[in-house]
Amino acid sequence: MEVGWGIVIVALGLLAWLGQTVSWLAPGVAMRLSLMEAEADVEPTYWADIRGEVVWDTLTLWMLPLAGSLLILGEPVWAIFGLMGGGAFVYFAGRGVFTRRAMQRRGFRIGAPQNVRLGFVLLGIWGIVALATIVAAAASLAP
Repeated sequence: MEVGWGIVIVALGLLAWLGQTVSWLAPGVAMRLSLMEAEADVEPTYWADIRGEVVWDTLTLWMLPLAGSLLILGEPVWAIFGLMGGGAFVYFAGRGVFTRRAMQRRGFRIGAPQNVRLGFVLLGIWGIVALATIVAAAASLAP
């Protein structure tokens, strides 16, 4: 069970972290891969927000894949990174959903509808996985 959960959080964690890293360091590649929208297709405020977001996410989202790797290896310290990484991903997912919804309600262009829907689905999955990881990590630390 632990190895399976480790694989899940490594795979999903790396998907997010690598996507944000590519979006930061190679935005043209990220646009071709549909990881982000072209600057001309979204509001300038939204563009500026996501440009800052990808930098911060690249610097913080590495903890969950590390937690999963440590869990697979059977290292008890995984739980510390699980708590920190889970918290970072809960923030990542929540901020992503609520910011985008607020911008949509105000009529801001935030991307093609199918990309926005996919973004909400992925953010929801990441949020649920993060919460489950926090619960599992806390349980593993309990005496």
